[in-house]
Parts: sequence; structure tokens; C-alpha cells
Amino acid sequence: MNSGPRDGNRNLLAHVLLPVANEDDAQATATALEPYEPARVTALHVVEKGAGVPDKTPVKQSEELAEASYAAVRSVFPDADDHTAYGRDVAAEIFEAAEEVEASAIAYRSRGGGRLMQFLSGDLSLKLVTNADIPVIALPHEDTDE
Repeated sequence: MNSGPRDGNRNLLAHVLLPVANEDDAQATATALEPYEPARVTALHVVEKGAGVPDKTPVKQSEELAEASYAAVRSVFPDADDHTAYGRDVAAEIFEAAEEVEASAIAYRSRGGGRLMQFLSGDLSLKLVTNADIPVIALPHEDTDE
């Protein structure tokens, strides 16, 4: 990772990379980002696939999930671009995608889970905020206690 911003005069919300896991997550994440009015959004779905190890889900099913996720993001940001990445290390794929699309920031919603779940999953949130070379925006959760 490079240290420091790529361009000191960048607008944080000029081009936001929005990693999404599924359709519901995509809808909630895009909705959480909407009030901040980013100039450009690229939705990212990482298909967890690695050489020589079993896939969590069949690739075709994961690609269909990605398409549904992109449609959900476009219901909030009609002009959003999409980017699909393939790999086992989700954080590394997010960083690589951010560089490829020249994102000004990465915005995400924590998917929660207890400490054990975070430990077992490698705590993606921790990796995002500590290893990124561009700003990472943690979006707030809506209060769903109705």
C-alpha cells in the first residue's frame, strides 16, 4: 500500500467505492450513503474464490447475487458503476478494486457479529480501517427498533 493520499486536493466523495455483500446489504449501504451525496459511486461485490480451495458458493450463483446487489445500489444511485472482484482475501480485493477504479474513498457498513465471528472472519472492518491507503468511511446503521 502507498502511504498518503494520491492527490492532496481530492474530494472525499468524488468517487466512492461501495463494497456490498448481497441485495439487502447493498440496499442498506446505498441508503446510508445517499445523504452524503457522493459525486460518483462504484458498487463492488467480491466473489470469494481461490485456486485449489472449495468455493463458498458456486461462481454462477455468486455472480447472480452480485447483479442483484448492483440493481439494489442503482435503485438509490441510478448512475452507479459496478465492479466484480474474485479472490479469497476480501479486504485485499477491496483495496485492489479501489485502486483500479481510482476511488477517492471506500464506504461501507459494518455487518456486525460477535467477537468470535469477527475473529473467525478476520474482522474485515479492522482490515479496512487499518490497511487502506485511501480514506475509509464507516456508514451509520439505521435504528431498526420499531
